[in-house]
Amino acid sequence: MTQHDSPSLPAHRPGGSRQAPEAPDDPSPSRTTRPWMPALLYTLGFLTVYLLAICTPWGQRAENALFDLGKQGSEEAWIYPLSGSEYGSTPIPPMELSAKPTLMAGLAVIVVLTLVRRCWRQGCAALGIVILTTGSKEAFKSVMPRPDLVGARENLLDQGFPSGHTAIPAALTLAAVLVVSPRIRPYVATAGVLWLACIAAASATMGGHRPSEVLGATLLACAYYGLATWLLPPAAAASGATRSPRALPIITLTLALAVALASGARNDTLTRSLVSAATGFICAALVWYAAVGRPAHTARRTRPALG
Repeated sequence: MTQHDSPSLPAHRPGGSRQAPEAPDDPSPSRTTRPWMPALLYTLGFLTVYLLAICTPWGQRAENALFDLGKQGSEEAWIYPLSGSEYGSTPIPPMELSAKPTLMAGLAVIVVLTLVRRCWRQGCAALGIVILTTGSKEAFKSVMPRPDLVGARENLLDQGFPSGHTAIPAALTLAAVLVVSPRIRPYVATAGVLWLACIAAASATMGGHRPSEVLGATLLACAYYGLATWLLPPAAAASGATRSPRALPIITLTLALAVALASGARNDTLTRSLVSAATGFICAALVWYAAVGRPAHTARRTRPALG
């Protein structure tokens, strides 16, 4: 074999060690994948909750039985004086008549943040999350029925899947995460999930919504957030990645559990109180995980080139 026929060998360092070739700086499209999996999983979770809780007899019996625990009505809930149900009381947004004003105010804040920070793509994605979540909630409730499979009482036949009161804080929290500065993003998410834990647990314990309706609204908002981060261009998506302080997730989830326990508590039944608190905590954990728990999911993932 001549010199021209011999294959080129990598350069050797002094001492005989072989130097590995450097990887290219810019990954090509063939080596990149978009993070579509979270959006798919949240969507499947949403549909699973609907099918199991709404479209099966045992799912309906399980949730209807919660309404038979304790006394009828919501007066036994600890949060009742703050819910807006009590005459002359001021509701916690977005409960009772404060739902639409809260939604409008949240959309206005997103628009202002988008104009100030000039993050046009993230701002459009954030508006899309809120509009699609609340719009899909209404469309789903109108199109998808709640069949009476167990001969339930008339007051248990209302279709409230997914919960509109829960959809608003879930969607607004995830939308805010996209448009605020990365430095304060984890703290905005913390405030949002505490708000969500309160509203989700209160909605479940006061009888306005079943646990499945509260979980469904949260999963719907998370699905649209996953879709938005998937569709964002790589540069805009990468700017959304941030790292939270190490202790913040533990602190946030601990506070969310305490808020959910207080918001879901009732004087007449421990079981319903714990179920409502667990529902609020799960909703808070889902939104935290979607927004902050996996920061790398907002950027393109790369894998080494073959060969």
